[in-house]
Amino acid sequence: MLESHLSALEGFDREVVQAVRMELERERTRINLIASENYASLAVLEAQGSILTNKYAEGYPGKRYYSGCEPVDMAESLAIERAKELFGCEYANVQPHAGAQANMAAYLTALQPGETVLAMDLRCGGHLTHGSPANFSGQFYRAVHYGVDRRTEMLDYDAIAKLAEVERPRLIVAGASAYPRALDFEAFRRIADSVEAKLMVDMAHFGGLVVGGVHPDPVPHSDFVTGTTHKTMRGPRGGFVLTKDEHGAALDAAVFPGAQGGPLMHVIAAKAVCFKEAMAPEFKAYQETIVANARALCDKMASEGFRIVSGGTETHLFLIDLTQQQISGRQAQDVLESVGITANMNEIPYDDTPPTVTRGIRLGTPAVTTRGMKPEHMDALGGLISRALKNMNDDSVLDWVRAEARDLIGNFPLY
Repeated sequence: MLESHLSALEGFDREVVQAVRMELERERTRINLIASENYASLAVLEAQGSILTNKYAEGYPGKRYYSGCEPVDMAESLAIERAKELFGCEYANVQPHAGAQANMAAYLTALQPGETVLAMDLRCGGHLTHGSPANFSGQFYRAVHYGVDRRTEMLDYDAIAKLAEVERPRLIVAGASAYPRALDFEAFRRIADSVEAKLMVDMAHFGGLVVGGVHPDPVPHSDFVTGTTHKTMRGPRGGFVLTKDEHGAALDAAVFPGAQGGPLMHVIAAKAVCFKEAMAPEFKAYQETIVANARALCDKMASEGFRIVSGGTETHLFLIDLTQQQISGRQAQDVLESVGITANMNEIPYDDTPPTVTRGIRLGTPAVTTRGMKPEHMDALGGLISRALKNMNDDSVLDWVRAEARDLIGNFPLY
């Protein structure tokens, strides 16, 4: 099916063709539990691989710096209007190349260099763009971080409010890349109002869950909402920002020319397709199944004796603390990869190991749900994960798990 699209490339660059075909084979034959990955539809892939890649279109629909932009204006206008309808917001910018650029645009709109941003600690589930010193967000702004309660491993909103009162941030960021619980946006709004700060929600991970009605909606409570169109949205790799009309002009200027040059029009067209797909009733059912699968797999891993961070999940992902098993997240990631199960090492709250080692592993269910897996399949999948992690040095057991994993995923064809 996809191979037919390589006909022009086949006779010119066989090395690249080989890489593409290797990736197709990898995706077809591996069980993907990386929470930030998914499988885009053929419609999304066709839009992203379209002739729109040829057009340079600095500016915005009707206000470009180049001529000949009528077709791409149509595509971008569709993406904007669909985003506004889908998320119920007043204003949307769909040009950010990724979630990091979406966050940068929101910061540029809300903050001056050196001003204070209060966000979640990376080692408690936050993101690099939430003020890490290794990232622009921690270099251009004064970043202060809140964590999770050491006992419950959940957010303590009273503690966040007290920290905000002391630090007086100009912007508070809610959102995470490795926090398994739903967020209370009403509480974050109250905290922001109490210190006269703006509120930004980074829903890059759970945007699809919001559309599906299985996660609280940040839009009514936020000044800015950033997101990505991959992960739970199951579209192309890219970002977007939602805001109120009053911030629209400043946001547009922050994206272009503030943070980016010419937009990727082929990707924006694919975002439009993604938003249309998310409007279908089937998308809500898909999101419900993602969360049900995450809970079922989480419960299975707990029953196998693994400690679950915060004791469970309310989203598409969960974290396993491997301290009791005396293995690192890196070791777990590598052994699972060796048997055809792709996951990623991840820090657990207050992890004292390097981020290239970690004490934990993160498991997510968007991709396996796209392939058709249901909660009843999570028992078998969890059993394979458990058996591999408990028998890391037994080649015969790992060979068995590898064969079983390939048989399991073979029941759910991809592309």
